[in-house]
Amino acid sequence: MAEPLIQLNKLVRQFPAGEGMLTVLDDVDLTIEAGEFVAIIGASGSGKSTLMNILGCLDRLSAGSYLISGRETSQLEPDELAALRREHFGFIFQRYHLLSELNALSNTEIPAIYAGMAPGPRQARAAALLGRLGMSERLDHRPGQLSGGQQQRVSIARAMMNGADVILADEPTGALDTHSSEEVLRILCELHDAGKTVIIVTHDPSVAAEAERTIEISDGRIVSDERTAPAGDKERKGSAPAEERNGFQRISSWRAQVDRFREAFKMALRSMNAHKVRTFLTMLGIIIGIASVVSVVALGTGSQQKVLANISSLGTNTLEIFPGKDFGDTRSGKITTLVVSDANQLAKQPYVAAVTPTVTTTDTVRFGATEANAQINGVGAQYFEAKETKLAQGSFFDADAVRDITQETVIDENTRKTLFADEEGSPIGRVILVGNVFCRIIGVTEQQQGGFGASNRLSIYLPYTTVQARFLGDQTLRSITVRVAEDTDTDMAEQLVTSFLTQRHGTKDFFILNTDDIRETITSTTQTLALLIAAIAVISLMVGGIGVMNIMLVSVFERVSEIGVRMAVGARRSDILQQFLIEAVLVCLIGGVLGIGTALGFGYLFSLLGSSFSLVYSTSSIVAAFLSSSLIGIAFGFLPARNASRLDPVVALSRD
Repeated sequence: MAEPLIQLNKLVRQFPAGEGMLTVLDDVDLTIEAGEFVAIIGASGSGKSTLMNILGCLDRLSAGSYLISGRETSQLEPDELAALRREHFGFIFQRYHLLSELNALSNTEIPAIYAGMAPGPRQARAAALLGRLGMSERLDHRPGQLSGGQQQRVSIARAMMNGADVILADEPTGALDTHSSEEVLRILCELHDAGKTVIIVTHDPSVAAEAERTIEISDGRIVSDERTAPAGDKERKGSAPAEERNGFQRISSWRAQVDRFREAFKMALRSMNAHKVRTFLTMLGIIIGIASVVSVVALGTGSQQKVLANISSLGTNTLEIFPGKDFGDTRSGKITTLVVSDANQLAKQPYVAAVTPTVTTTDTVRFGATEANAQINGVGAQYFEAKETKLAQGSFFDADAVRDITQETVIDENTRKTLFADEEGSPIGRVILVGNVFCRIIGVTEQQQGGFGASNRLSIYLPYTTVQARFLGDQTLRSITVRVAEDTDTDMAEQLVTSFLTQRHGTKDFFILNTDDIRETITSTTQTLALLIAAIAVISLMVGGIGVMNIMLVSVFERVSEIGVRMAVGARRSDILQQFLIEAVLVCLIGGVLGIGTALGFGYLFSLLGSSFSLVYSTSSIVAAFLSSSLIGIAFGFLPARNASRLDPVVALSRD
């Protein structure tokens, strides 16, 4: 003997009520064979709708047993129950439960999307079903553009879409006028004639009279179960639609997943479009955070490069050797062991690219009626190479000029502007009075921008032999500048110079200023500041992510009914999770793109201000920001999406 299609044994359903439990169904025994047309009647609150929800696997029983074709439903996982709703049940609701963003055709084909039916046959089948129900002219109409009867026809077409074995109709005529009610009943009878098992829940005896079996329920118990004449003996209008499940064209599992993803993606876009202002405000936190991160990194990189360029203009890889223990050493003036021969011997070392002795003093410089105080730098011929000083006009003096104690001078841009502000033409070849010494200008250096050594002071450069002989009368040196060879580590060179000079002097009576240390210190400082500001920007990103989570929680609450409908027609938990997660990620991704665009726009506006440096954007920071926005969408969108996927279908459907 074949297994009954539906079999309930001692079924109990209870709900919490205060401190106790409310029993809605109590000790229900029921068997329904395949192909029956059953009406379940009873007054409001009798438990008939709860019984319908349990039969359709929308709700779970509290005790007892519910078997479908011999399969115990209480032992099934949520996705297995979803498969039953998708493959074997078709739901017709009193309130229609159509998705307002979709037209009649799209509403009808939803179950087939979750069932994995190929797109072409799916749309053709949905159109054919709607055509049989007289809706051929309304395929593109949304629920708000349809009458109640037309919406119910769409609901019926959706129930028939997957060729369901069992049609469950909960008060299918309750919200319809008389004519529409008759049409719906006629369709249900045709479905029964086609071999479907039809179960109607109603409080209307005239509707129940159409069935071949009437079950009355009162206070949670079945009080009567009567069979009338077989449905085939009653007068029917129309012909039954063909519903062969074997004709379905299904696609491979991965293509079905892609199809479901496409549907979830479209629904996410529709939802975002339906709430534009809310979506934009949600994005705003992400936009500000991403723009801040990208701009701060670009600003930090630009500042760092500018500082390093300024240091480079003073000479990178250089060591400045001074007498004494450190700056401010009161004994440094008495130390006379730092001499020109030290520089000459250092120049012979393989790790040295250039060496120059330096002496300095200050004095008055005059040209015509103009005079000013200036720093007089006595340097060697390799000084300009060591410091990477660039010429604006003229030339530098050479080793012969140093040897011959010439009075040739190179001036800086500040000196040129001060002494020759009212003069036309080049200052090259002009003679100026430096202290009491007449000197001829042979070169002008380019303006030094920022960094150490940059100021508004006037600087002139003479051979150090000239300064020693004509200004100081002393052979000791203020310092020795060493440019380290490119293939030598600066720290290693510092150690070698220290060892070399200590051996020559017999003691360490000097100290070395390593410009590479200065560069590293400034670089470290700028990086620390950039990290500090970036941390603040990351906090704003986190705040934006929390905003996304809050809005998504609100979205889940607002769309509970939609979630219930999708679950009722067979959506898996993963389908619901995917839909809301896609929406969260889309919000963050679009916000990330707009944030990156905002940062680039800020950089463009910044460049228009004529600043001495510009923002330097890196591909890595932009990619990192984009990935961050994606991760924020996943991380902060997961909880709301997970909550949505774990909603109880019957609870979700009850919220409107």
